[in-house]
Amino acid sequence: MLKIFARAIGAAASLALVMGLGVAGSAMAASTVHQSATTPAPSWTSNAVVYEVNVRDYSEAGTLNAVTDDLPRLQALGVNILWLMPIYPVGQLNAKGSMGSPYAVRDYKGINPDMGNAADLHALISAAHADGMHVVLDWVANHSAWDNAWITEHKDWYTQDSNGNVLPPNNDWTDVADLNYDNAGLRSAMIDAMKYWVTDFDVDGFRCDYAAGVPTDFWNDATAQLRAAKSSLWFLAEDQGESDKLTAAFDSDYGWSFKDTLYKLGNGSEYAFDFVNEVSSLGYDYSRKGTFPMLFITNHDENSWTGSLTSLYGTGAKTMAVLSFTALGIPLIYNGQEVDSDRRLQFFEKDVVDWNFDSTRSKTAVAFYTKLIKLKHKNSALNAGLNRLSFKALEASSIWTTAYRRSNGTNKVYVVANLSAKSHTTTVKWGSDKAYYYRYSDGKRMKLPTSAKYSLKPWQFEIFSTVRP
Repeated sequence: MLKIFARAIGAAASLALVMGLGVAGSAMAASTVHQSATTPAPSWTSNAVVYEVNVRDYSEAGTLNAVTDDLPRLQALGVNILWLMPIYPVGQLNAKGSMGSPYAVRDYKGINPDMGNAADLHALISAAHADGMHVVLDWVANHSAWDNAWITEHKDWYTQDSNGNVLPPNNDWTDVADLNYDNAGLRSAMIDAMKYWVTDFDVDGFRCDYAAGVPTDFWNDATAQLRAAKSSLWFLAEDQGESDKLTAAFDSDYGWSFKDTLYKLGNGSEYAFDFVNEVSSLGYDYSRKGTFPMLFITNHDENSWTGSLTSLYGTGAKTMAVLSFTALGIPLIYNGQEVDSDRRLQFFEKDVVDWNFDSTRSKTAVAFYTKLIKLKHKNSALNAGLNRLSFKALEASSIWTTAYRRSNGTNKVYVVANLSAKSHTTTVKWGSDKAYYYRYSDGKRMKLPTSAKYSLKPWQFEIFSTVRP
């Protein structure tokens, strides 16, 4: 039976597709949830920092080997997880721009020949593992390229109209064809393709594109089967607001609402307490033990379609990064962010990151992120997956400033920040903590007073931590 194209985004659509599976499919989904619901995210994610690699635009060569060659720099920066944007052959039929979208997958078990071959990917993953990093692939399950072999060999795997015409997911994504998860054959083939990268290449997980467009019970089954092959996999959903995705299948999803709050702070349309409210709400949204959002100030979509760091945050981008590193989640760095690159990469064209390593601006940014990552690594209070009680908002007298504490046992991190483009004076009530802390700005060891006044320049912040970064 054809699925007439009327997909709605959200839990209602997922539920409708699940119900379409019948009794056997529902029983399988329920069994999978029971098996995986108490499984926490892998331990290697707890204090990790994700680094997104846009392979095509990472270098002039645009190859996997170029990324491998750059691993020593990334290791020195301190990142732990490399998220590779899609590395598969790109569809040419109905492609957009001169290069097409990396999210138009022509072969789920192939490697884009412009990027290299299987040996190159093996070398990259082996080298990353040797350096203590993990490698996550970008997975596109909602749709494929129009010239993917599946579309001719298994047309029934695709969404069709009443005349049998294969349809795109929506009127804008005309370069891809919508996949139909009412078909058991598609489900098996998709899981088989994901398993290929785990068993043959030893990848460490998947960032799942447009996860809301695929039924939850498929994700439950897929992740359970993949974890049976490798128990330490991490699954990140490009999704937010569907709690059923986090019940069993996914360890993490996107912090879109967090990002929206940061954008509004950047343009002065929200106050500091809006940030506190947002972080507090995160503590309630992730009820399964060990689940957490990925927090970011930019990524490939935000960079290409929304704006550069400067256009979004003015001079406040680094302060926003501090918030993303010290709130309840796992932080992301998009390639180029660590050198303060302000280029908006064209999505469907070759457009190399402006690295500009020798500039003062770049060196300052690299030093900033290197130190911030060390703070994250050395203080367990900043671990992802901690419960909401690990975050406590503190009283600050100015509506433009925020103060808060993260804690994990005896390890604590205190933050005060001016979240505006103007100078402000604020009085912070730190409480009666008698422990010694290291001041982030200069490394001085000190105790926090019960109350203190701070005159903060635009976007200025200070951090006090149990362990010195």
